[in-house]
Amino acid sequence: MNDSELLLIEAQDLHTYYDESHILRGVSLRLRPGEALGLMGRNGMGKTTLIRTIMGLVRARAGSIRVAGENMTRAPAYRIAQRGIAYVPEGRGIFASLSVRENLQIAERPGVDGSRAWTIPRVLDLFPRLAQRLNYGGDRLSGGEQQMLAIARALLTNPRVLVLDEATEGLAPLIRDEIWKTVRLARDSGIATLLVDKSVAEVSAVVDRVMVLVKGQTVFEGTAHDLQSQPAIMHQHLGV
Repeated sequence: MNDSELLLIEAQDLHTYYDESHILRGVSLRLRPGEALGLMGRNGMGKTTLIRTIMGLVRARAGSIRVAGENMTRAPAYRIAQRGIAYVPEGRGIFASLSVRENLQIAERPGVDGSRAWTIPRVLDLFPRLAQRLNYGGDRLSGGEQQMLAIARALLTNPRVLVLDEATEGLAPLIRDEIWKTVRLARDSGIATLLVDKSVAEVSAVVDRVMVLVKGQTVFEGTAHDLQSQPAIMHQHLGV
């Protein structure tokens, strides 16, 4: 078995544009089964564009994307999701006109390997607030509750990879703590995790590796400990 067969996501030399704006400039990313990878960088540095490119929501002009060894460079987003990648976007993407129960029911399905480790009772046990609001419409939930619902739906697909873009942005501290607890639980259950978040301390506490992007290029890749041992990089590129 070669190294590429051990990778759930392998993106190589990605170049992505918005019209004529060159956003990603040769970024590569690798994610192994069960690994947690944090994407860091200031606003506008290409983190969300990298995730959207990997998910097939934005088409790269150059480079390649493989998911579990399969070439997905030109694949539509739904096919990439079907390969076991669950995406929680920054805007959460819940169905406002459906109830919490309905949002959960339409998401629940077995994983690529047939596993059903995550069920509606299990996510309701994880997020008791949702259990209390099963008949509420999505538009009646608070921002924190909407984020819980978005993560619960992602887990109900029994994914191999959980992708979280700014999952704790703008939430109250207690809700943030609940989200980080869930991230750790997902990681500990064997789900690979790719996450973007501005909180350097919290990201560093849950990931195996960190990538720092600056103007669409990788300026650092290594362990959280390696990053913390380079305060100049943290200060210049992360404002820490």
